[in-house]
Amino acid sequence: MSYVLGIDTSTTATKAILVAEDGAVAGVAAATYGFETPHPLWSEQDPELWPEATGEATRHVLAETGVDPKDIAAVGLTGQMHGMVVLDGDNRPLRPAILWNDQRTAAECDEIRERVGVQHLIEVTGNDAIPGFTAPKILWTRNHEPDVFEHTRTVLLPKDFVRYKLTGGLATDRAGAAGTLLFDHRERDWSAEIVETLEIPSSWLPQTHEGPDITGPVGAHGASLTGLVEGTPVVAGGGDQSASAVGTGAVDPGVVTVSLGTSGVVFAATDTPVIDPRGRVHAFPHAVPHRWHLMGVMLSAAGSLQWLRDALAPDTKFDQFVALAADVPPGADGLVFLPYLSGERTPHVDPLARGAFVGLTTRHGLAHMVRAVLEGVAYGLRDGLDLMEAAGVEHPAEVRISGGGARSSLWRTIVATVLETEVTTVTTTEGAAYGAALLAAVGAGWFSSAAEGAAAWIHITGRTAVDDHSIERYRAGHRIYRDLYPALKPSFEDLSGRG
Repeated sequence: MSYVLGIDTSTTATKAILVAEDGAVAGVAAATYGFETPHPLWSEQDPELWPEATGEATRHVLAETGVDPKDIAAVGLTGQMHGMVVLDGDNRPLRPAILWNDQRTAAECDEIRERVGVQHLIEVTGNDAIPGFTAPKILWTRNHEPDVFEHTRTVLLPKDFVRYKLTGGLATDRAGAAGTLLFDHRERDWSAEIVETLEIPSSWLPQTHEGPDITGPVGAHGASLTGLVEGTPVVAGGGDQSASAVGTGAVDPGVVTVSLGTSGVVFAATDTPVIDPRGRVHAFPHAVPHRWHLMGVMLSAAGSLQWLRDALAPDTKFDQFVALAADVPPGADGLVFLPYLSGERTPHVDPLARGAFVGLTTRHGLAHMVRAVLEGVAYGLRDGLDLMEAAGVEHPAEVRISGGGARSSLWRTIVATVLETEVTTVTTTEGAAYGAALLAAVGAGWFSSAAEGAAAWIHITGRTAVDDHSIERYRAGHRIYRDLYPALKPSFEDLSGRG
């Protein structure tokens, strides 16, 4: 039997997943690592951690399954988006990578808006300038580390540094490249205009490819690193959210996905470029050729629940912790949670936004706080879906849900009811890595398209219905939730010292 290998370079671990020709997961392995926060709002990582972890995870899954590396038809790559890896002329990292969740570049975002013009920036790239994106990080390096900027010859995304170590080639996928803010959304390639306006050398940017395209073979170094056979094709893959959508079957219009991981994502595939005129939801090319997508991103979804558990009940298992909320009625007896613990991206592009419980009284306990967190995250997801519908996406008949938070039947019901849409789970639970493997299968010629592969491999396993009795309660709760951010925004600025 032949296999494909999906590799996901995330913020805290690299996952390697082997998938057989019938779509069955033969094995999964992961290698973990940390990241640094040398200053408030900063987030950095040593790029060399990723290929080392790729080698460890790949060797582990090969040993665990007993699969002969000669039987691996292709490798697909995915990983954290927006990070900046700067290389010198010998392709060596010049500094730690600045990650997607780094918030240091507010001034550079303003600089980009001033140089390009906000509306023109959104029109060309599909997005407003936000601190997480790559372009502001490049400008920050020029403004604050001129020696690093002077010696830079290549800028890569995290997974593409892994690609370089595997193949020796410099390349990227179009879904991931769009997250740099240097991409022409409609043309699906680098925007010469934006790059020139920001005075970034175009020679620093690698060639772009569609997700299933083969970008090169595993080289001698990559084979030594991972145990893979030299010459094994490596496809472009996609940024983690696009690949995750592929892995749940959201490759054609009409399928919307929700990810309840550390961050929260609402994702809708489209067959034409669609943008929100104010840039409140992200618009990127999909990892699938001739498809685009809209994406709303909350920076702290299941991460909010983990924070609450770690702060107030660290010895409680997550399923027991979530179960506390089951005895609290919808609306949490008037308690509302704003999940802006790490700032926010959708619908408020605001790194200074802060989390808050509003409405606390003496009758509220820990169970109410848990319920409020589950509901607050669902309200944030509804914000993203509402913006997509305003941009022209039809209200979905079904939302496919994934991520650690999706294991909770209570949370699935809350999300279904707040979104007023049935929520489904699918056969695949490995997210972006599985999507990368499916793109590798297309590149290997197993399928003619990602849609054909998704139809063969991905099937619905469960359905969670809307709780009709709670719809009005949640509509009212969402209205209150939406009113709180503008009311508290001046206080958030004062608390950050920016007011």
